[in-house]
Amino acid sequence: MKTALTEMLGIELPIIMAPMFLVTNTKMIVAAAENGIAGCIPALNFRTIEELEAGIKEIKSQTDKPFGINLIVNKSNVLAKKQLFKCLDLGVNFFITSLGSPEEVIRESKKQGIKVLCDVIEENYAKKVEDLGADGVIAVNNGAGGHLGNIPASVLIPALKQKCQIPVISAGGVGTGSGILSMLALGADGLSIGSPFISCTESSVAHDYKKACIDYNAGDIAVTTKLSGSRCTVINTPYLKKIGTEQNLLESLLNKNKQLKKYAKMVTYYKGMKMLEKAAFAATYKSVWCAGSSIEFTEKEESIHDIVSRFQNEFEIAKKNLNKVIG
Repeated sequence: MKTALTEMLGIELPIIMAPMFLVTNTKMIVAAAENGIAGCIPALNFRTIEELEAGIKEIKSQTDKPFGINLIVNKSNVLAKKQLFKCLDLGVNFFITSLGSPEEVIRESKKQGIKVLCDVIEENYAKKVEDLGADGVIAVNNGAGGHLGNIPASVLIPALKQKCQIPVISAGGVGTGSGILSMLALGADGLSIGSPFISCTESSVAHDYKKACIDYNAGDIAVTTKLSGSRCTVINTPYLKKIGTEQNLLESLLNKNKQLKKYAKMVTYYKGMKMLEKAAFAATYKSVWCAGSSIEFTEKEESIHDIVSRFQNEFEIAKKNLNKVIG
């Protein structure tokens, strides 16, 4: 399973454990690294710059293998610049940028040879970040958990491969080894996989959050704009059905006003983060839990080692089956 991503990051398998807000922790990052994949943790999972520094040092004390930091680079993240330079000082292996312009991250990272991968949902933005010097793009498709794109992987991956010369990593809708094979067959250089790891034993989210990922399936995933103002996938629990998935009239009007829109998005984003923070650690279903359709394949709580091993075994079986079909 050697690809451009494994070569770029120096990992055994072409998989990034996707950064998940208030889910990914340092223990998960270490376990991912020690099992041949690259974990990435949101900088915002640490409340302060001091906690971010302590977290990175903790990871480095337990593994010398690659890991990354996810940076939100729009105006909603007032700590973005401090997070960037702290990570540069401490020396992480790569960044994944989301929800804004990665120009400064790319410029500063190049000085230290740190790789930058950028979330994209369509061709034009992918080309823009390539022109800025990005080392790869995370192609967020319409099956992604959390903030999702509009285009299915079957269209998005080949389109980006035609448009860009840098590696394309598929994000969304994969929870099996056969799914990994299908993305590589489309031309992806690797995958970013998140939802299958929410209920891993190393995760410290609430038991009920993990249980929801096990008990619910792909048909129970809903899209809401309440959390951040942008479309985001969540588990359609009874509580979500009660509160609805659309912004209220005031939120909607603010977001349509050109002068107030950016401020409204900041407020909505902040409110959404607080909702998710409560949901991630409150032992109740009356919360909002982010997840994607790939929870369909989560049947029990497993270690990251077991999840990665399952992916490998399923991949080999799928490859053998494919070879039988094509002769």
